[in-house]
Order: sequence, then C-alpha cells, then structure tokens
Amino acid sequence: PAGLTSEMVLAADAQGLWGAWFADQRDAPDAQDVQTHLGIPSHFLAQAMDQISDYFAGARRHFELALHFKSGTLFQRRVWQALQGIGYGETRHYAAIATQAGHPKAVRAAGAAIGRNPLSIIVPCHRVVGRDGSLTGFSGGLHRKRALLDLEHP
Repeated sequence: PAGLTSEMVLAADAQGLWGAWFADQRDAPDAQDVQTHLGIPSHFLAQAMDQISDYFAGARRHFELALHFKSGTLFQRRVWQALQGIGYGETRHYAAIATQAGHPKAVRAAGAAIGRNPLSIIVPCHRVVGRDGSLTGFSGGLHRKRALLDLEHP
C-alpha cells in the first residue's frame, strides 16, 4: 500500500517473535545486528512474514503469533498488552492506554512505552492517537502511521 514499505527486520528466539521493525524505523536495529542462532525455530519468522504480508494485502486483521517480550519494564509490558486489545480499524488515545495499564495519570509514560514497542504492527501502536484524534508519535514515521490507519479504514 502507498506510504508503506514491506521491508522489515524481524527477530525471534526459541520462545517466539521478539522484534518487528520497519527497516528504516528510527529505533530499528541493523538487520545484521539481529542474528539467528542455531536451534531457533525458523517457523516463528516464517509465520510472521506470512501474516505481515497478509495484513498488508488486506487479508488479515489479527495476528496469531507466539510473542516473547524479552525486554521492557512491568509497566511497559502492561502498555504493550493494552495495545494488543485495540482491534483492527479501531483507535485509542494515550490516556485510555495508561488507564488500562493501571496508571491513569501516567499518560506520558504510556506514550514513552508505546514508542518503545518492539513489535511494530503486530502490537498495534499505530492505533493510538491523540485525545482529539490527531496523529502523534510513531517511530516508523507519521506518514506510515497514516498509511496503516488508512489500510484499516478503506
């Protein structure tokens, strides 16, 4: 779709997918820095590639992948869990995510946690908007956030 790139860096270990970034995303690791180790089930990466392709083609609305949040504080993980509850085509504002994560006054901290989401698209941080519906913050770029939301709202 216009405004999106299919080039992504994916990372998995024996417990599941732990990273998904657009190749040019601000906080994406270099693809060479994400190494595959012997014994890691490649099916996690293959499933992720297939499901992401289906999502971009408009054929998938929900990801069914084994995820492994190997980084992040307890609060960040709660925020990332809250993000997973935002359905395809829906949006939430930052204060709602902070409340769902158990800290209604920690709106800025929720925003920071959303910005550190290690699983772009799969954990749908692009579905979080300002209280007034404005597009704010996305480490993959606001143009891409707009394109992802447009994909979900044809």
